[in-house]
Amino acid sequence: MITIIDYKSGNLRSISNGFKKLNCDVEITDDVEKIANAKHLVLPGVGAFGTAMKNIEPFKDVIYEHVGDDKPFLGICLGQQVLMSSSEETENVKGLDLFKGDVKLLPPGRKIPHMGWNKLHVINQDNPILKGIDGEFFYFVHSYHVVPDDEEIIAATCDYGFDVVAALSRNNLFSTQFHPEKSGKPGLKILKNFINLEVK
Repeated sequence: MITIIDYKSGNLRSISNGFKKLNCDVEITDDVEKIANAKHLVLPGVGAFGTAMKNIEPFKDVIYEHVGDDKPFLGICLGQQVLMSSSEETENVKGLDLFKGDVKLLPPGRKIPHMGWNKLHVINQDNPILKGIDGEFFYFVHSYHVVPDDEEIIAATCDYGFDVVAALSRNNLFSTQFHPEKSGKPGLKILKNFINLEVK
């Protein structure tokens, strides 16, 4: 069972359908108790950082507990950005701070938003969420990008005139700036890898 957190800031149907294509049971819920009991949690996200953090507030404790217990967690797009410490988009709002670092506007000279297909460069071939992935194209749509303090947690990048951090990873905490559910077979492969992660 994959549990998707419904915090009114995500494209829930799209990611749900991605998992369903893999014959996986999916539950979309805003029930804190159900989220607390979940084995695999997914946090999608679209929209503004500040609004997302306001909507996440009722679920912060269960998210921290889930990640603290090292149960599989996947943040997608804005769901990656809210895992960071802060964002230029809403400077007076703190992120979840599960990954130390900031979210910054894409640099001048690039088309904003970054929208379309980009080739993924996997940094750590042993990363379980990216197993079997390297060189495939994934779908991106974002105006901000994450800048982690610790480069060791960067799992993958893509070239947008500079290295955009495309995925982050630490233990069973994972996130992607791209949309795996909109990225065809390679994206479904990532979702399958997430499903197959063992719950300790």
